[in-house]
Amino acid sequence: MKRLSEQQTKVLFEKLSKYIGTNVKLLIDRSDGTYCFREMKSRVYYMSEKILKLAETVPKEHMVSVGTCFGKFTKGNKFILHITALTYLAPYAQYKIWLKPAAEQQFLYGNNVAKSGMGRITENTPVYQGVIVMSMNDVPLGFGVAAKSTNDCKLADPLVTVCFHQADIGEYIRSEENLI
Repeated sequence: MKRLSEQQTKVLFEKLSKYIGTNVKLLIDRSDGTYCFREMKSRVYYMSEKILKLAETVPKEHMVSVGTCFGKFTKGNKFILHITALTYLAPYAQYKIWLKPAAEQQFLYGNNVAKSGMGRITENTPVYQGVIVMSMNDVPLGFGVAAKSTNDCKLADPLVTVCFHQADIGEYIRSEENLI
């Protein structure tokens, strides 16, 4: 496990700040200890420093993963966020979209969210802002990018896409071999 380079750290934090804004620092300095990001085989893992010290005793060839996989770097050095990061991003999210029960299944199958399936949206959500997609019971379902601002959503046609799908909890079943 190696430290992220300065460029990789910048790319990672820019991606995370699209969804949780300035709350990124809350991921590192938590009340239960200090946490860090480490890279292994182009994947980024989030773990406490206690676990990191324990993991250093395991040889690289025997290590599969440590901590929670937040995503991976592509060959072009872009960062792709995995659904496994959802439980850490959802509590700190600045912008959220809540889905009606009828639209939840469509989102979990990988489809975008239409206005007819949107129950609520956080006030002042800008266009192309990263959002956490929630059920009406406040269960995080995934994340996406707002296709319309809050004001545009109020005036939009019911069939217009309001949120582009990025990842959902259905990926645990659809893509389980690619998540680790």
